[in-house]
Amino acid sequence: MLERFIPAAASYSGDVDQLVWLVTILVGFWFIAAEAMFFWLIFRFRKKEGVKAQYITGKEKHLKQWINIPHALVLVFDVFIIIAAIRVWVHIKQTLPPADRTVRVTSQQWAWTFQDPGADDSLDTEDDVFTTDELHVEKDKTYHFKLESKDVLHSFFIPAFRMKQDAVPGRIYTGWFKPTRAGDYDILCAEICGIGHGVMGAKLVVESAEERAAWLAAHAPAVDETATDATATDAASTDATSSDSTSAAAGQQ
Repeated sequence: MLERFIPAAASYSGDVDQLVWLVTILVGFWFIAAEAMFFWLIFRFRKKEGVKAQYITGKEKHLKQWINIPHALVLVFDVFIIIAAIRVWVHIKQTLPPADRTVRVTSQQWAWTFQDPGADDSLDTEDDVFTTDELHVEKDKTYHFKLESKDVLHSFFIPAFRMKQDAVPGRIYTGWFKPTRAGDYDILCAEICGIGHGVMGAKLVVESAEERAAWLAAHAPAVDETATDATATDAASTDATSSDSTSAAAGQQ
């Protein structure tokens, strides 16, 4: 039902939604029950002509049960919530499935910088693609992200993924997500980080393998042909030298 307001676009979005609904239903039940009892007591024991108000110390056993029994039931409901929350936490935060790709996310006042591994799917290589405020990922692939901050506290928040991770300067956080629905989604900062916090947004594009390949081709960094030619020349020279040395050695024999 939450998808009517915020789409669910990651593999664990449904797990978070179920936890939210569990908390809403259990806490909502007790909220309604408490408010209903509150107003009923106001009505039931309203001032009446000829009826003297009771003096209650709070120590009466038959009245204590109105606190003890609901209290015990609330604790039982809390246990269900805690168990469900731990299961979701372990699945999302404590488990790191194997990654198909890893991206680097850098936060700063007031922008996001993304480093895509490029066609070789390896970070910190020549074909890495750097973008600002726009991240492209492939549908149905598991991604790890390396999150860091350049300046102050930030928080990497993707509502459609039900995912949020704080970024602390000097630390690198590793998390994961698996997009399951193509489309454009919001990336927000969920930690007040200065005067531009409200406009620190970015776009997440979940696309097919073909669309991502086309995007990579259009944004691939230019290759330094001079350096490539020099490398090829050095390699050829090395091969030639090795060949001459081998021939000379054979002649001496």
